[in-house]
Amino acid sequence: MILAIDVGNTNIVLGGIQGGRQVFSARCASDRNKTEDEYALTIQGILAMHGVKPEDIEGGILSSVVPYLRTVLPRAIRLLTGKDIMVVGSGIKTGLNIRTENPAALGSDLVVDAVAALAKYPAPIAIFDMGTATTLSVIDSRGDYIGGMIIPGLRVSVDALSARAAQLPYINFTAPEHLIGTNTVECMQSGAVYGCAGMMDGLIDRVQEELGEEVTVVLTGGLSKVIAPFCRRKIHVEPDLLIDGLRILYEKNLPRRKK
Repeated sequence: MILAIDVGNTNIVLGGIQGGRQVFSARCASDRNKTEDEYALTIQGILAMHGVKPEDIEGGILSSVVPYLRTVLPRAIRLLTGKDIMVVGSGIKTGLNIRTENPAALGSDLVVDAVAALAKYPAPIAIFDMGTATTLSVIDSRGDYIGGMIIPGLRVSVDALSARAAQLPYINFTAPEHLIGTNTVECMQSGAVYGCAGMMDGLIDRVQEELGEEVTVVLTGGLSKVIAPFCRRKIHVEPDLLIDGLRILYEKNLPRRKK
């Protein structure tokens, strides 16, 4: 089994891949204060919960937007399984042509998203990834990564609003029953969900205007299933896009003798 690990600012997603397909997925909190020993115990517990033994892990690959965890987690996996894992970064073959001002500065999560989307959908592609930040990645008709946007994440935005406005509560994201809310919580939920969906629809229109052609739209991230039904554009929801991309990159970078 291969362990694919996506480290975000808020959550870590672990995916178990066997025979080219994902057999389990689990989440834990991204904690910059945990040591490699503590992470090894956490991952051991997750594996046990899914009936996987450490010795069943034959390899792994990690993408991280948290520099500290980019070094701690590989050490934790080494401690638990005795195996070294790949880390997405310099030295990893992606096959992606990045045409930004500083390609080396592009986040590993955006690279992995793009690799997975290109493997499944026709270019040009617009990829929204809803995490702590909402990112937009744009791939042109030649399959080149040409840039994108970084937008305050939905959860971060609404929590900031609640923190700064004394009479506004913290809310959970559920699908609003009506566009026009009739109480404070409904108004906040409707504003968050419809506002985010409207933003995405508008950005897609503008990306298509700039490219001069229709784009395939892919949406991933923790809140993707909540927002997608309220968008007016056709959107492909891919909650496990990053795990799929990590699988592709692992196979692409596997030594020939192991393939």
